[in-house]
Amino acid sequence: MRFEETKLQGAFIVHLEPKEDDRGFFARSFCQNEFAEHGLKTSIAQANLSFNHKAGTLRGMHFQYPPAAETKLIRCTTGSLYDVIVDLRPESSTFGQHIGVELSAANHVALYVPERFGHGFMTLVDGTEASYQVGEFYTPGKEGGLRFDDPTLGISWPMTPAVMSDKDSGWPTFESQRAEISSGMTPLKIEE
Repeated sequence: MRFEETKLQGAFIVHLEPKEDDRGFFARSFCQNEFAEHGLKTSIAQANLSFNHKAGTLRGMHFQYPPAAETKLIRCTTGSLYDVIVDLRPESSTFGQHIGVELSAANHVALYVPERFGHGFMTLVDGTEASYQVGEFYTPGKEGGLRFDDPTLGISWPMTPAVMSDKDSGWPTFESQRAEISSGMTPLKIEE
């Protein structure tokens, strides 16, 4: 694997190094030793799969507060998606900044997301599937989220969302949660 660090310290784009022959290719997509050599957490508590019927499906922007903060390794196994992460570490020089990366079944790229980052994605084609390896168990009482169209974050999504949950469309703004995010306190209650 080849690890490409992004402008957000600790967040990496992970490229495969395929061994090809007339059958196709074989590549390692995860190795504890290689991830640890780059200072990345290697524990996996859950593996999740997200299937999405329509292009323009938006999921996010999700995160969990400490002590349930989670790492993620996201890969698109069918179709294509635009994946966005936001640095929510107040001690970081890139606090509040984001990056977006296209993940697809064709490019075989994965995105490693450190703890205390917001995460979301938009599907670019119908029938898109994403696979996540997550470093912490889902903890409903510690979940949080950010508005996908928050002007403070300024995320440029590739299209207007066609499908999203009421919960995801109702997340509060970054600014309204800055104190809770900065202190790692219990999240604001969101009505479902």
